[in-house]
Amino acid sequence: MIRFEGATKTFPDGTVAVGGLDLLAATGSITVLVGPSGCGKTTSLRMVNRMIEPTGGRIMIDDRDTASMDAAQLRRGIGYVIQHAGLFPHRTIVDNIATVPRLLGWDRSTTRNRALELIERVGLPASFAGRYPHQLSGGQQQRVGVARALAADPPVMLMDEPFSAVDPVVREQLQEEFLRLQSELGKTILFVTHDIDEAVKLGDQVAVLRVGGVLAQVADPATLLRDPVDDFVADFAGRDRGYRGLGFRPAPSLTPRSEPAVTLGTSPEEVRRSGNAWVLVVDDDRRPLGWVEPARVTEPVATDRLHRGGTVARLDGSSRAILDAALSSPSGRGVVVDDDGCLLGTVTSAEVVAALQSPPGPDSSGQP
Repeated sequence: MIRFEGATKTFPDGTVAVGGLDLLAATGSITVLVGPSGCGKTTSLRMVNRMIEPTGGRIMIDDRDTASMDAAQLRRGIGYVIQHAGLFPHRTIVDNIATVPRLLGWDRSTTRNRALELIERVGLPASFAGRYPHQLSGGQQQRVGVARALAADPPVMLMDEPFSAVDPVVREQLQEEFLRLQSELGKTILFVTHDIDEAVKLGDQVAVLRVGGVLAQVADPATLLRDPVDDFVADFAGRDRGYRGLGFRPAPSLTPRSEPAVTLGTSPEEVRRSGNAWVLVVDDDRRPLGWVEPARVTEPVATDRLHRGGTVARLDGSSRAILDAALSSPSGRGVVVDDDGCLLGTVTSAEVVAALQSPPGPDSSGQP
């Protein structure tokens, strides 16, 4: 547990970066700090491990005042991940990960085994152990940064925009990997981002800060999107927060319609036989692969001719996922699959919207 009790930071020039922050980051959960530039997100984060010393109030970790602890010892007990990984360029990957355990006096064998275990745990091959940071991509370096923060198995982790310096595809992969790790490890995490989408995806609770480090609202993501406390929070959450909020609402009750499908190698004549402007292509196990336009098919269906547009949704997923599947499909028909990824059928956006207009059941937050 991390508790801010009236925490403040005023710099020598009089700038108030954090103005009396009261906030509880619960044990075993992810608390995300989000807000506009200059709102004190990073300052608040760095006050926890005293890389920035508070000028007022208290910050407690598991009921211990951090001000009463030796700063170096405090930092060694907290995992810390920053935007550009911050790896030592002259050390191998395994030695980078082993940094904190060595400072804590772990023996060489235990330290190396722990580092090798974490390399694989964050989704990197064991063969990367002897490589140097410059031999890895940005996304791979960030994985190493997470592994290094986990090396001494700290109960608390601080993460300062750890995924913002990579491209969107890699960022999504890192977010998914991060959530997978957290489901296994259950760390107490304080996470800073400027991206509201990332905040609502990753956070168990989201704390929105105003400029000057003043807390505007703290709530679980579904509540924040559904019921922002004022115009500032509503504007920051975005004008499309209603659509984002569908991600926390179970998919409505729908019966997918049967969708004619063909497999790779199907002849142009057979593809055109369906009479549809778009035809779905599946593999031998009926897992969707993409769409083709019969009017443009002149050879047997091949992978390089598939239109990959359109997401795929599960019938028991979220309302946002199933609506997005329909809206993003080139055919206007959203592909719905079972838990094994096999085709169940398709739905249209009109069908999804009509179902959403019926009275909703409880959402993921337990609210009607």
